Amino acid sequence: MKAIKNIGLVIFLTGLTLFTATIFTGNFTFTQQEFDSFVAEKGYKSELFVEELQKALVTDENVNIFEFSKRVRNAVDVNNKYYNELIAKYNAEKNWKKKGAKYQYKINGKPHTISFNIAKKAGSGFVKENAGLVWFLTFGLGIIGALLFILPNLILLGKPGIKNDHIYQQSATNRGFIAWLVLVYLVAFYLVLYFMADYVVNWTFILDPISKVLNGGDASQWFVYGFLYCTIMLTMGVRMYIKYRHNKYQIIRTTSVLFFQIVFAFLIPEIMTSLNMPGYDFKNAFPLDYDFFFEWNLKSLTESGGIGIFILVWGIVLTLIIVPVMVYFFGKRWYCSWVCGCGGLAETLGDPYRQHSNKSLNAWKLERWLIHSVLVFSLVMTLVTLYCYFSGTSSFLGIKSQWIKDTYSFLIGAWFAGVIGTGFYPIFGNRVWCRFGCPLAAYLGLVQRFKSRFRITTNGGQCISCGNCSTYCEQGIDVRAYAQKGENIVRSSCVGCGICSAVCPRGVLKLENGPEEGRINPTEILLGNDVDLMQLVNKK
Repeated sequence: MKAIKNIGLVIFLTGLTLFTATIFTGNFTFTQQEFDSFVAEKGYKSELFVEELQKALVTDENVNIFEFSKRVRNAVDVNNKYYNELIAKYNAEKNWKKKGAKYQYKINGKPHTISFNIAKKAGSGFVKENAGLVWFLTFGLGIIGALLFILPNLILLGKPGIKNDHIYQQSATNRGFIAWLVLVYLVAFYLVLYFMADYVVNWTFILDPISKVLNGGDASQWFVYGFLYCTIMLTMGVRMYIKYRHNKYQIIRTTSVLFFQIVFAFLIPEIMTSLNMPGYDFKNAFPLDYDFFFEWNLKSLTESGGIGIFILVWGIVLTLIIVPVMVYFFGKRWYCSWVCGCGGLAETLGDPYRQHSNKSLNAWKLERWLIHSVLVFSLVMTLVTLYCYFSGTSSFLGIKSQWIKDTYSFLIGAWFAGVIGTGFYPIFGNRVWCRFGCPLAAYLGLVQRFKSRFRITTNGGQCISCGNCSTYCEQGIDVRAYAQKGENIVRSSCVGCGICSAVCPRGVLKLENGPEEGRINPTEILLGNDVDLMQLVNKK
């Protein structure tokens, strides 16, 4: 069985290496006829930009994606610099008519995004022409290798039960060399995906056939991300089924997050797009879905007829009514551990790293400051956006709508949720984003802490202080401290994943929904034979 695992690891690494290597393949140029057709399709108004693109891209050279991106971005810079100088000149002359006329010739948008869109048309080579074969050599080998590495655990782990042996003796799970390699790869992946999508255009060629079946169009970098997301969750979900097969709660919970991610977050939005409807994830509540109230989304929904209005109403009802009501009855676990895609990835891909969550008091303080600050940030951004949308202005109390949206998208949507939130799994644990940054988790947590029936009950008399519960709490809660005192665990950060209960050898911890009365039961414990403590007891 160990030999099968080793073979699986080799096959997986081969698929991952080939997947990464596809970035460096292909040729990105136009023939003159292809270029003329492309320009006519795009309708660029700037002759200077078209001229610069033609000089850069109509060539017999073999141009890789990095050189191609550089040439396109340079053409954008040359064009915009020229017209910015003209605009500045006419502004100084107070020639408003000529100044206004020049804006139409500027090329707007992020340079790498512009390069990506052109690269989709210009690309050629083995990957694009053999998408099915390349899919098998990358995704296929990756899936086969991962399953060969995971499935032998059915036998190697022995009978169903708590299996947490040697966690801190393996480089991959003790912040060792392998863990740091995984971190570097994940961080690089997110940086490229978010900020330099044109570099991974070959990945979209691999998935173009699947994208065309689902939504009728070519794959974007976000389709690649969604497909990867589902593939990884499914594969690592198999690992969860094997590891926690002694615990029905974990089996059902894992099945739930897989269903909601694959069906609601991936398939339904893609199918809706193919039917000329707004692609929408019906489980994605505001403020996690932070751009729900952005002008472009409101305009898209209101112009999409009945389905758009339904989505708008559903999003508001989900946020203001369904979310708090469900938290009252079931705690935030109904969303964070059963529905949410972020939580689903954390519970599958991130499960091997859950022991790295910081349990210190300072970490708890930082958690509360950070996550509630992000919640306030998201609410302020939304208020500014809505005010500007309905008033027709560009700012509110000196805060520019576009600036605050761009700032939030960059700092929170990209860096915190993606680069740090997922990239740092191997070092900081699997719930960095959920614990420190998710504004929806903050909202759910406030409801759970003060108005909910959910709690984790403890039986202090049975606790042997083994520490398994605290070690594997992904939210950084010192569960053992509660269990030793027989105190209910009622923390706003608790996502009710149930792993603390799954790894407890004595059945001390139970996830329960009960009456609010007695839910919070702080228990004072006096330790030692100190005289002052005895005096305190006598006073009581």
